[in-house]
Amino acid sequence: MTDDREPVSAAEVHRRLVEAYGDVLAGRLDEALELIDPDVVDHRGGIFGDYRGREAWRRTWESVAENGFRNVSVTIEQNASDGEMSVNRYISRGVHRATGRHYEILTIDMVRVRGGRVVEHWTLRDVDAMRDQLTR
Repeated sequence: MTDDREPVSAAEVHRRLVEAYGDVLAGRLDEALELIDPDVVDHRGGIFGDYRGREAWRRTWESVAENGFRNVSVTIEQNASDGEMSVNRYISRGVHRATGRHYEILTIDMVRVRGGRVVEHWTLRDVDAMRDQLTR
């Protein structure tokens, strides 16, 4: 089977994925999942290790969508890309459903893109700032 999609830059795929995050959190996953390779590796690390495969992304996004946030928006402040790699620095804003509290945090993430899909992902999110904003 061949891939008939137009070639797109890593930066463009990354932008689409980041901007789709509000839809993902609203439970609309299909368009964003099309940007994810079936064999993607998400280098989350920590006690859970890496996530592997598109279905792991789906399960994670479904869990966050069920329990998480509303009125989410993302503003990409800076992008750097080179070949297959793209790095975005962006601000995420939203409202925690359970408490009604607002948050605004910085995230930096990097992706490797092949064939118009994310094949690897790394992220640094200011979870301390988010926790502080949602619990004060």
